[in-house]
Amino acid sequence: MTPVRPWLVVRMLAWRELVRFFRQRHRVIGAIGQPLLFWMLFGAGLRQSFRMSPGSGETFLEYYFPGTVMLTLLFTAIFSTISIIEDRREGFLQSVLVGPAGRWAMVVGKLLGGSAIAMLQACFMLALGALLGAPSRWLDWGQMLGMLSLTALGMTGLGFVLAWRLDSTQGFHAVMNLLLMPMWLLSGAFFPMPAWTGESPWSQVALHAVMRLNPLTYCVAGTRRAWSGVDLPLGYFQPDQQLCWLVAVGFAVALTLLAIRVGNTRTAGDWQ
Repeated sequence: MTPVRPWLVVRMLAWRELVRFFRQRHRVIGAIGQPLLFWMLFGAGLRQSFRMSPGSGETFLEYYFPGTVMLTLLFTAIFSTISIIEDRREGFLQSVLVGPAGRWAMVVGKLLGGSAIAMLQACFMLALGALLGAPSRWLDWGQMLGMLSLTALGMTGLGFVLAWRLDSTQGFHAVMNLLLMPMWLLSGAFFPMPAWTGESPWSQVALHAVMRLNPLTYCVAGTRRAWSGVDLPLGYFQPDQQLCWLVAVGFAVALTLLAIRVGNTRTAGDWQ
């Protein structure tokens, strides 16, 4: 009997996600088109009223670009896990689960495939930003891609955890839109987070606390610093780069382990 190689299963499942994605052109267009449209519309509409600091010369279009890349990453990483619900309906998931490779191989294959798809589209946005003259230091590309990769893995893991218990794509869309957009808006991607002081009103203190607890805040801040190298002016919260890396690594590892644990649990849909 031929021994089972779990990492071969991981590779084939990840490759299947990539092939499936590129065969569905509407997914490619939708995942890139919506963030690009947001960037152009909001950047053009608010660039006259937004200034980071008198000496930086950074416009809202430049400040908002890393947040747009992150939005592309989030949409693609999260909604790539819809394939879990579709595979369960088609019977493919059940055949993988009863295989001898182990459930963890299925989970890791799904996560790596979804993360790879998200990174491909994020790299497309980065290349577009470079062509349009967005500020970037080439020595920081490795750091920026590493931060985006960790974010993609964590968000794909989050999507897997939620999709595993659902049996409706409509329900998945509703849950993820309710969770995804607030996470992105409260990450500093669209507007900088004001620093908390003793004289701040309670509403600003609550907003500051929520944004500090949001792991995407640190992922966005780390990506923005690597992309432009421009620090926020005084009066705005900007986490240290080492803290951004610590949170990004912890977020990716925690959601990956949680996805593996959830994938080892049985649901009623496994027997459909």
